[in-house]
Amino acid sequence: MNSLCNLVDKLSKGGAYLSGFLLIILVSLILLEIFLRSFFDISTMIADEYSGYLYLASIFLGLAYTFSSDSHIRINIITSKLSKKVNKKVDVFAAIIALGVLFFAFYRTVLLAYDSYEFEMLSENVSETPIYLTQLAMPLGIALFILAVIVFIFKGFTHDS
Repeated sequence: MNSLCNLVDKLSKGGAYLSGFLLIILVSLILLEIFLRSFFDISTMIADEYSGYLYLASIFLGLAYTFSSDSHIRINIITSKLSKKVNKKVDVFAAIIALGVLFFAFYRTVLLAYDSYEFEMLSENVSETPIYLTQLAMPLGIALFILAVIVFIFKGFTHDS
């Protein structure tokens, strides 16, 4: 099971690196748009659309890493008063509930992307980008997140964390 934990850790880090790279592309695209509009009075015509797509992908691909590195926002006003052992049990219980929510979100985002593919939906902007391509980051990011939560639950049950 340690090899699975290591694999999920590497996948989470890969998602985080890709997320960071997409943010760099997003900022570069916005800066290019600003530069072109300011000095040449022209536009890329896709900066606003693609910055949204890049931002969505960046957020979803970074979820697993932020969870694995304890960077998600946690409200622990109640659990901070509990013993370490009870706190761990509460965390595992919350992770199991989160896993159910994530599986539902994964299912729905897969359906969303599939429907967009089936209906050949295109963006309404100049680029006419196939929408399903931009939506694939959601189930991919959620799948990575699910793996990270499963590893967290496993570590909670085996006390290896």
